Amino acid sequence: MQIKKRVVVIGGGTGTHTILRGLKQYQDVLDITAVVTMADSGGSTGRLRDEFGQLPVGDVRMALTALARTTDNHEELVRQLFMHRFDRGSGLEGHNVGNLLLVALTDILGTEEAAIEAAAQVLGVQGTVLPVATEPTHLVAMYDDGLEIVGEHAIDEPEPERAVHKISALSVRPLVSANPRAVAAITAADMVVLGPGDLYTSVLANCVVAGVATALKETEAQLVYVSNLMTKVGQTQGMDAAEHLAEISRYIQRVPDTVLVNTGSIPEELLEKYGAQGERPLQANCIDGTCTIVSGDFTAKEAVRLQSGDVLRRSLVRHDSEKLAATIVSLLEI
Repeated sequence: MQIKKRVVVIGGGTGTHTILRGLKQYQDVLDITAVVTMADSGGSTGRLRDEFGQLPVGDVRMALTALARTTDNHEELVRQLFMHRFDRGSGLEGHNVGNLLLVALTDILGTEEAAIEAAAQVLGVQGTVLPVATEPTHLVAMYDDGLEIVGEHAIDEPEPERAVHKISALSVRPLVSANPRAVAAITAADMVVLGPGDLYTSVLANCVVAGVATALKETEAQLVYVSNLMTKVGQTQGMDAAEHLAEISRYIQRVPDTVLVNTGSIPEELLEKYGAQGERPLQANCIDGTCTIVSGDFTAKEAVRLQSGDVLRRSLVRHDSEKLAATIVSLLEI
């Protein structure tokens, strides 16, 4: 019997959902663990976090539904139920059913971890989903002009004047320690994948939790960084793939072994929409020798369909899950 390779994906949101959907197709040779950020404070997740005082559930839900088993129509319907977002209804508009179910399961079972495990059973999840921390915390960004902003949502969708400033330091408040199960997964992994996702609010939001950077620095796992497709106003304007890689290395005190950089084209109409917001495609400016650079067309060709009732700003162009997964599996040399 072939021993499965242990792959840990660290991030959150749609980027992690995308890569997990692809990796799930290789479950016969991969043991997949998703470590997801617990800093989310916007949208449905933020409302539930404020009202119930529990850990944020949105990134967990995205990872669970990405790894859900969908071998028949019933299983696919359950997955769709967890992803469904209400677009009307007083108090319900904007909420995901999956978010509400995770909050309810936490009330019933007593802990967020127990709720995640129960939801994983309902969805037939093919892998493991772990919160990076099991205590509530908030993301804190310090900017180059000395301004401090607290809260993932405020950092992710900043005021317009933030567009001319850079994030100089990222942290969490209060200081919390990493989930021991997440640290153990990173330590035992054959490969750890960082991203794709917003550099500060999805990827580094995990790395600044105490214990994660040390685990990433010391693990013998092959470390892969999947760079973003586009820059993000208020976070990474003026930064390209090399600058993203440098920030990752600064926070974890280790240069990733491999970086995946997109060189594929993006439809002109989408470029115009991003350009109107001051955003553009990342340039593949990594220097050979720093790490192994794998460039290619990693963009999804199908149009992104945004859910009705979603009040958050979402990306319009995303990675191709199958292309990412195939490249990652090739790096494992299975």
